[in-house]
Amino acid sequence: MSGRNDAYAAALLEMAKAEGSLATVEDELFRVARTIEGNDQLRSVLTDLAVPVDRRQGIVEDLLSGRASPITTSLVSFVVGAGRGRDLPAIIDKLVERAAEERKQAVAEVHSVIPLSDDQRARLADALSRATGKQVSVKVVIDPSILGGIVARVGDTVIDGTVRHRLEQLKDTI
Repeated sequence: MSGRNDAYAAALLEMAKAEGSLATVEDELFRVARTIEGNDQLRSVLTDLAVPVDRRQGIVEDLLSGRASPITTSLVSFVVGAGRGRDLPAIIDKLVERAAEERKQAVAEVHSVIPLSDDQRARLADALSRATGKQVSVKVVIDPSILGGIVARVGDTVIDGTVRHRLEQLKDTI
């Protein structure tokens, strides 16, 4: 299945590039993948082949309407319509990875309790680039469970600067 996911990722990447909005589409798709991973009910309905295709695609359009660009909505609807909803997060992650590779960058998945401004993202990308020795593309996941701070993953490297982590360390020393 990995080869098929790679093929879908490559096709979606080329479509997004052709539309001239790769950066926006890439960020939107990344958020869609995290939303699907975090919502069992949504994942279930988008992957249930017993649910008619037009109904699954309608759910995608309702979900993304006003929250994502038309090209992002079309790409997600295409994958769900092709019966690949179960693989959508993996396909999107492959697309993000390929896009970063084309820019000669690594992807940093950053969990934050609040959205980051463009300036914060740029400063974080710079700091992570210095820490890892790689040029980094930052993708932010909003995660209220961390309480505050951030946790960043670049490949196998994890940098945990969350309030939750610091509280656990404090508890261990007490």
